[in-house]
Amino acid sequence: MGYSGLLKQKMQAQALRRKGLSYREILVSIKVSKSTISKWCKDIKLTRLQKNRLTIKKQFGQRKGSIVAAENKRRVRIQRTLEIRKEAKRFLGKRSKRDLFLTGIALYAAEGSKTDRQVGFANSDPLLIKFMMQWFLKYLRVPLKKTRGSIWLHEGLNEKVAKEFWSDLTGIPLDQFHKTYIAKVKPESKKIRKNIHKYGVFSIRFTDAEKHRKIMGWIYALFDDKIG
Repeated sequence: MGYSGLLKQKMQAQALRRKGLSYREILVSIKVSKSTISKWCKDIKLTRLQKNRLTIKKQFGQRKGSIVAAENKRRVRIQRTLEIRKEAKRFLGKRSKRDLFLTGIALYAAEGSKTDRQVGFANSDPLLIKFMMQWFLKYLRVPLKKTRGSIWLHEGLNEKVAKEFWSDLTGIPLDQFHKTYIAKVKPESKKIRKNIHKYGVFSIRFTDAEKHRKIMGWIYALFDDKIG
């Protein structure tokens, strides 16, 4: 490029700079190095309004960069989680009926009701609730009409949506749900709720002394009475 062409670019760059454009924005129209733009425009003073605009634009760019970086990390984390799950499935192999039976006993030992006669399992994870509902029906042969559902829900969440979600998941009719317990929000509390369960914590319940004692017997047998 000749001297006249370079001079024309310089004048164009300076004109754009006087309008308050950033060096990066000027480079879109003028194909030279950033250092050249900086050299040509270093003596041009920007107005306070122009400086404020560039500052805001820079901050927005930084936030956008942070969001993009966070999204990339999230994608990597999701991909790695999927890989780990595939590896876990290959490691465990095909699950037998005995595996499923023992899994239910272990879950009940951890999360189930120990009160005599009262069979109950509570959790916020739909996968575990669905598993235990099927476990109760299969291994204890509990009639669906005897089961009851109960929800513990934070104030402000949609009770109707929560009830429909758990009813669809477990098959327990809505008219077999106990009254929902609503946990009130305490404005004076400094505790920060990190985990807000959209559908709350769900409990599967039914009363049957024989079946409850059978479960407890299985638990003691599985753990060799060490938790008795």
